[in-house]
Amino acid sequence: MMMSSGGVPVFNLAPNLTVSKLCLGTMTFGEQNTMSQSFHLLDQAYHAGINFFDSAEMYPVPQRAETSGRSEEYLGRWIKQRNIPRDSLVIATKVAGPSGQMTWIRGGPKSLDATNIIQAIDDSLLRMQLDYIDLYQIHWPDRYVPMFGETEYDPAQQYSSISIHEQLEALSKAVKAGKIRYIGLSNETPYGLMKFIQVAEKFASFPKIVSLQNSYSLLCRTFDSAVAECCHQESISLLAYSPLAMGILSGKYFSPDNGPPDARLNLFKGRYSEGESRYNLTNKAIQAASRAYLDIAKRYDLHPVSLAIAFVLRHPLVASVVFGATKSWQLQEVLTACKIKLTDEVVEEINKIHSRFPNPCP
Repeated sequence: MMMSSGGVPVFNLAPNLTVSKLCLGTMTFGEQNTMSQSFHLLDQAYHAGINFFDSAEMYPVPQRAETSGRSEEYLGRWIKQRNIPRDSLVIATKVAGPSGQMTWIRGGPKSLDATNIIQAIDDSLLRMQLDYIDLYQIHWPDRYVPMFGETEYDPAQQYSSISIHEQLEALSKAVKAGKIRYIGLSNETPYGLMKFIQVAEKFASFPKIVSLQNSYSLLCRTFDSAVAECCHQESISLLAYSPLAMGILSGKYFSPDNGPPDARLNLFKGRYSEGESRYNLTNKAIQAASRAYLDIAKRYDLHPVSLAIAFVLRHPLVASVVFGATKSWQLQEVLTACKIKLTDEVVEEINKIHSRFPNPCP
């Protein structure tokens, strides 16, 4: 396995695009983290061998007008102020899909049409003070799909949506203009992934999808049900986000005081619907499964973070694990975890828990 200079494994995501197998997500920058704190975390990650940084135009979360775009802004300022060689970094960001709620983002786009995509790319480049973005992703589909805790497709909820052809054509123009290098999808379904591939194959000028950023963790292995086959057959890599299930798998919420007050599920209680709908600590299956995984970590003398991160990293289709950290010691825990290899015995115990509590955080 190839390693970065800091000892973090690396992966060839696409031609001339080598990413560290740990990717620092920036969605706390500008909300939970000040600019100086964000710079410190970025410094620590970069010097440890992480070259891959993920953001989105809607970050930080919980999203609000006052902070919108700060995560990208902080990331860009860090690159410029630290004079980081641009070719030593892989910068990923995302365009927000339809959202009538986030009116501060292009008026709360009703659709992800060509105009919105091009505007979003230009705005992200401006905020980050960059000439190009290495990996540009559609944050969630333009069409109706069950997301963020929903599991069943309801045909009655389908609405008119922008064609995949129009979206790919807009992205193609951005690639030709040198604004983005590669494209990826996020929160996609097997159908959506295959349709993007099908449409792209019809037009030689359209860029190929190189990655899919979906959630994957001990508490969410829905990727393996059908999307994994699509990715394997089409040579598309998974960027696995939320490997710690919003911190639940670290065990911090199971302490007598229910975790530190500045932990996300405590700090933003009632303000972060997307997170709370998926990672609901009142759900008995989530509690039982999490405690069982924590027990495995204890019995095998593994840090809970090491168990969770190492489990995701061992997946053959995972190119990189997208994680968040608000404190230096949290980042160090993840860096340590990437050096851990789980034994067959531990994996067997994990799978037994999974069979009892399959995907409580879909």
